Amino acid sequence: MSVNHPTLETPRLILRPFDPQDSEPLHSILSQEKILQYFPGSSSPSLERVGALIQRQWTHWETHGFGWWAVQPRQHTELIGRNGLQYLPDTDEVEIGYLLSKPFWGRGMATEGARAGIRFGFETLGLQTIVGIVHPENTASAHVLEKLGMTCTGPAIYFEMEVLRYEVGREEWRMGESANEREGEKASRRKGELEADGVTEIGSVEVRRGL
Repeated sequence: MSVNHPTLETPRLILRPFDPQDSEPLHSILSQEKILQYFPGSSSPSLERVGALIQRQWTHWETHGFGWWAVQPRQHTELIGRNGLQYLPDTDEVEIGYLLSKPFWGRGMATEGARAGIRFGFETLGLQTIVGIVHPENTASAHVLEKLGMTCTGPAIYFEMEVLRYEVGREEWRMGESANEREGEKASRRKGELEADGVTEIGSVEVRRGL
């Protein structure tokens, strides 16, 4: 593995370097119905184009020190999508991007993977700002960006299409992460206190064991 192309792990995901053998499973994902409807050139690419895309990502990593990761669940070896950072030469910005196979939508995995990518960008690369680009009708993707602590700066033109531009600065991100960690610690303490009292919390309902 290249030193500047690390593998990242989150509670549920492994973000690893792409391999040429990923061409077919990635092509299968990109061929799912309407999965690219909010992307520029929404038609599914050929297998050859997907292979060339993976090769370009290796070049991108060697040039910039960041790029896309292949995403797989920790319990399996199947490829379920891609996630990572991309340099935008037209605006001299770095974008966080993500795309997962449809069976993995709605589980918070896009947010989980993208959060690891943003952390890598700010803490390892020392980036000052990361942007997110989303089609105005893609409310699910916009929600992911908002959960990542990004703020919408308004309409913009990227990739020759109208989009909404989001951004987050390093210090703003750090403050948000600190707040999330404090909330997580409070939740862990509350769970421990409830368990000590023989209480199980299901959603917002407390169930006392032995009653």
